[in-house]
Amino acid sequence: MNYQEALDWLYATQTFGIKLGLEGPTRLLREFLAFPSHRTKVIHVAGTNGKGSTCAMIDALGQGLALRSGLFTSPHLIDYRERVRVNGLEITEEKTASLLTELRELVADWEHHPTFFELTLALGMRHFRDSECDLIVLETGMGGRLDATTAIPADVCVLTPIALDHTKWLGSTITEIAQEKAAIALHGKPLISAAQTPEAQIEIEQVANQARATLSFVTEPLLGYHIAIPGEHQRFNASLACEAIIAAGHHLSYDVVQHAFSTLRWPGRFEVLESTLILDAAHNPHAAEALVKTWQTEFPKKKASIIFGSVEEKATHGILSKLSEIAEEFHFVPVNSKRGLAPESHVVKVKSVVHSDLASALDATIGRTTLLTGSLFLLGEAKALLSKNKFRTTSQ
Repeated sequence: MNYQEALDWLYATQTFGIKLGLEGPTRLLREFLAFPSHRTKVIHVAGTNGKGSTCAMIDALGQGLALRSGLFTSPHLIDYRERVRVNGLEITEEKTASLLTELRELVADWEHHPTFFELTLALGMRHFRDSECDLIVLETGMGGRLDATTAIPADVCVLTPIALDHTKWLGSTITEIAQEKAAIALHGKPLISAAQTPEAQIEIEQVANQARATLSFVTEPLLGYHIAIPGEHQRFNASLACEAIIAAGHHLSYDVVQHAFSTLRWPGRFEVLESTLILDAAHNPHAAEALVKTWQTEFPKKKASIIFGSVEEKATHGILSKLSEIAEEFHFVPVNSKRGLAPESHVVKVKSVVHSDLASALDATIGRTTLLTGSLFLLGEAKALLSKNKFRTTSQ
C-alpha cells in the first residue's frame, strides 16, 4: 500500500470502536516485534488534564539530554503522523505506509481485529525500536488500567491531574476514574503524581500501596525558568516532567531545563494564531478553569469572542459556565465528528450566535480577540482550515 491507501485501511478500522483490554494489544506488540529493547527507558503518562503538555515536556528534556527520544501522543490535530515522533520529527509517510502494510498482513486472519488505536500504538512502538530510541514517552489514550499503552512495561509512571472525563468508560466519580488511571502503577517502579483532589489522592495511595510502587506527589510549580506555553498550570506540568526524567535515572542541569522549556512548542495549548486568535483544548470543566485563569493573566482587560464546539460525553454545561467569565459573546459551531454535539444545544447567559460551520464563525470574529476552544477535533479543523491543509477527523 502507498501512504494514502494505508491510511484508508487504518481509518476503516475505526468501525471496530474502542476496546479496553490488554490481551489484544499485548499479542499485537509481541507478534509485531514492537516491544522496546531492554536498554530503552519508558515513561508512561496518564491523567485527565495536562497529559499531552507533560509528555511534550518530558520529551523536550530527553532531547536536551542528548537522548534519542520517541514521543507517542493522541489524538492528532491535522496530520496522523503527529502521533509518532522521534527527536521531534514525525514518522515519514514512507515508513508509515510500510509499517501499516506489514500490520495489515499480520492481522488479516485474526478473529478479533485490532482497533485503530492499538494499530497506531504498534506502529509507533515498532518505529521507536527501529530508531533505537533511548527514551519512549507514552501518553495513554483513555484511562490507564485497560488502556493499550499499559501493555508496555514502563520504568516510570506519571499521573497528571485527574478530573471527570470519559465517564461512559471510566466511571462517574473521581474515585472511580482515579482508580482506573492509577492502575498504570507497577511493582517496584516510581509512580509520580501531580497534586490531586483528596478523593483522587486517597485512591492513588491505595493503588500504589497494593502495587508496591514507590509513590511521590509533586505539589509545587517549577519556578525560575521561562516556559514557552502560557499558564500557571504549565509550571506544575513542568515540575512533574522534571521529576519524571530524574526518576528515569537522569540528571538535569539548569541549561538543559531552560532550553527545553523556553523553546517548547505544543499546538493547541493557548496557541496564538494570526495575532488575535488563540486556540486551546479545554474539553472539561477542570481544563476550562485553567484556561480562564490563563486568559485573565494574558489579557487582563479583554473579554473574548469564543468559538466553541464539543462532542458527546463532555460536560459542556460546566465548561461553558467557566468560559462565560471571560466571554463577550459565544459562537457555537458543529464539530466534524460522528460524536459532535449540535451547536444549537448549547445554552449560555451571554450573547451567542449559532453557525452552520467553523468557517463562518471565523469570518464573524475577524479583527476581534478570539478564543477557539472545546474539542481537540475542532482545533484540528481550525488549524487545517487556516493553513489550507487537508483535515481528516478520527474518533480515537
